Amino acid sequence: MAYVNNLRMFVRVFELGSMSAAARDQRTSPAVASARISELEKHLGVRLFSRTTRSLQPTENGRIFYEGARKVLEAIDEAEAAVMDVTQNPRGTIFVSAPLGIGRRFIAPHVPAFKDLYPQIDVRLRLSDRVIDVTAEGLDLAFHLGLLDDSTLKVRLLADCARVLCAAPAYIARRGNPADGEALVRDRHDCLNLRFPGAKEFQWTLLTPEGPRRFEIVGPFESDDGDVLTGWALDGRGVVMKPIFEVADHLRTGRLVPVATATPPTATQLSCLTQHRRLRDPKIRLFTDFIVARVRADMARQLEGLGEALPELARAG
Repeated sequence: MAYVNNLRMFVRVFELGSMSAAARDQRTSPAVASARISELEKHLGVRLFSRTTRSLQPTENGRIFYEGARKVLEAIDEAEAAVMDVTQNPRGTIFVSAPLGIGRRFIAPHVPAFKDLYPQIDVRLRLSDRVIDVTAEGLDLAFHLGLLDDSTLKVRLLADCARVLCAAPAYIARRGNPADGEALVRDRHDCLNLRFPGAKEFQWTLLTPEGPRRFEIVGPFESDDGDVLTGWALDGRGVVMKPIFEVADHLRTGRLVPVATATPPTATQLSCLTQHRRLRDPKIRLFTDFIVARVRADMARQLEGLGEALPELARAG
C-alpha cells in the first residue's frame, strides 16, 4: 500500500506542479509528500523531478513514468470499484467541486444525508466560482454552471437555467429602470459582473428581437463570488445578472426587481462533469444520482409560483 500511496503522490505532484499543492490535495504535509517522492526515486534509481528553491519540474524520466503510473492507478481504482460493486459495500473518498452559490444552496445541504446512507463514503466538497480543471485537480465530479465548450468529460445535464437582470428598488429609484440592453449601455448603468482568472463573460449576452447580442457593460464593482454580487445588488449598488433560481426569493419579496426585461439574458446550463474512467466506480454513480435528483427537486421548488408572481419574467423563463 505504501508504494501505491507513493505513486498517487507522484501523480498529483506531476499534475499540480507543486509539492505543497499535492500535499494539500492528498491531505498530508509537504514533508510527507517530499519523503514519498524521495522513496519512489530511490526505488526507481532515477530523479523524477528537478527541484530548485523556486520551481519543480519533471525530468524526462518523470514524464515517461507519469504515463505508466497514471495507468496503474486507474487500473487499481477500477479493480477496487469492481469489488465494491460486487459486495454492494461502496467505500472510499469522493472529491467534488461546485460553484459557490450552487454548492451552498443545493449540494452541501444534502451531503450529510448521503453520508448517513453510505457511512463508508467520505465526501470532499470544494466550492469556487472559478474555472475548474477536473482532471488536473483530481476531481471525481464537478458541477458546472455555464455553457460548455467541447469537453472530453462525460457531461450530464441537470437543468437549463433561465437568467434575469435585476436590481434593488433603491437603485432603480436613483438610476431608473432600463428598458433594454441599449438603455443599460447608453445610460452607463452600474453593472455587477462576475470576473476571475479565465472568466469569459466580460460582456452580457442578451436576447434582442434580432437574436442574441453581446453588450459591453461597465460598473464600479466586480467579484469572483456570485453571492457577493447578489449582496451588492440587494444593497442598491447596481444591476446583476443571475440564474433566476438563485434570486427567486428576493424577486418574490421585491427586494430585487427585474430590469431591462425587453432583452432578457440568454439561458445557461447546470451540468455535472465526470471523467469517463470514473463512471465505473459505484460510489461516484451513487453520489451523482443522489445529488442530481435532489438538486432538480430543490430548483423546481425555488421556481414554483414565480411566473404568476412576476409575469414580466415569462420571456426570461
